[in-house]
Amino acid sequence: MATTGFVTPAQMIESHLRERGWTQRTLAKVLGISEQSVSLLMNGKKISTELALQLREALGIDADQLLKLQASFELKKAELEFRPDPALNTRAMVFGGVPVGDMIARGWLKGVDGLWDSHLDVALCRFFGVSDIDEIEVLPHAAKKTDVMGEATPAQIAWLYRVKQIAQQTLVGKYSPAAVVTAARELKPLLNSAEGARKVPRLLSQAGIRYAIVESLPHTKIDGACMWLSDKSPVIGMTLRFDRIDNFWFVLRHELEHVIQKHGQSAVMLDVELEGERAGTGADIPKEERVANEAAAEFCTPQRQLKHFIQVKSPFFAERDIRGFAATYKIHPGIVAGQLQHKTKRYELFRNHLVKIRSVVSPSAMVDGWGDVAPVG
Repeated sequence: MATTGFVTPAQMIESHLRERGWTQRTLAKVLGISEQSVSLLMNGKKISTELALQLREALGIDADQLLKLQASFELKKAELEFRPDPALNTRAMVFGGVPVGDMIARGWLKGVDGLWDSHLDVALCRFFGVSDIDEIEVLPHAAKKTDVMGEATPAQIAWLYRVKQIAQQTLVGKYSPAAVVTAARELKPLLNSAEGARKVPRLLSQAGIRYAIVESLPHTKIDGACMWLSDKSPVIGMTLRFDRIDNFWFVLRHELEHVIQKHGQSAVMLDVELEGERAGTGADIPKEERVANEAAAEFCTPQRQLKHFIQVKSPFFAERDIRGFAATYKIHPGIVAGQLQHKTKRYELFRNHLVKIRSVVSPSAMVDGWGDVAPVG
């Protein structure tokens, strides 16, 4: 007998009863249950798996089809009674996209102990600077507060907000384009030693640039960012995702060029995976990034001289050669090594010179991460 075309389990049972010429009383007698129980069954009472098997034996009903029909019927009935919660979709996007657990662990949501904390929604609104959770920027319909050049994930946006929070409470000197150019010039002699990086935060501050080092959130792959609190308040944020002297100076000078060119005033310049081709000057690189990459590469190592060095020495580079090149241009060998690796794609070269830098620059900078929480009010 066909088992399709039925809407409810009762319809399927009724069809089998008619085929046999049985009444509900007969079915009750066969099953050994009361007539009232059969009546309830025919009026929509949920069928247990045991009863489905009994009906299979008594009426030859496909128990699997009967239970599937019941599940479908129950779902349709629930859909008619269901009243959507407008906040459910918002919660799904916020808690499914923003790394709330990591933000709590990092101390970004003050007064919140965990995901079930009753103050969580309020803390999130405070963090993102909105009055209602429905307005948080990661939601497609929310008004943009941190307009980012290109696409940005919710976790990346959260990191930007933390940089912005720290920057808003950082005291710096008066900004002027001339002061920034001067700072870029004064940074150059610091390339000679790893210890030179200690002076970076002070020089940037004197030029009116708010500088913050914020450890990246998982899977964000952010290297740095340039944003403006106003047309006279530039901000540079860095993650030190790669704790290497060459990466530090390249990313720093890259972001500084954004400030010099006044990039990021209309949309935040968020630099993700600033390495390999993204650190180059290919035609597929956006103009603003290409300009910043060129300035950063030239700042780290004079590019014409480096090109000549590679042509003369390739494919064999000796330790004395890289040390001699670094001494000639008063640059730490690790910075030269980083540029050499990038140009030749031979990342095994002179890795011993890629010294760590975070412990050098952190004591004089505003830092958030690696166990420390920036003192943000």
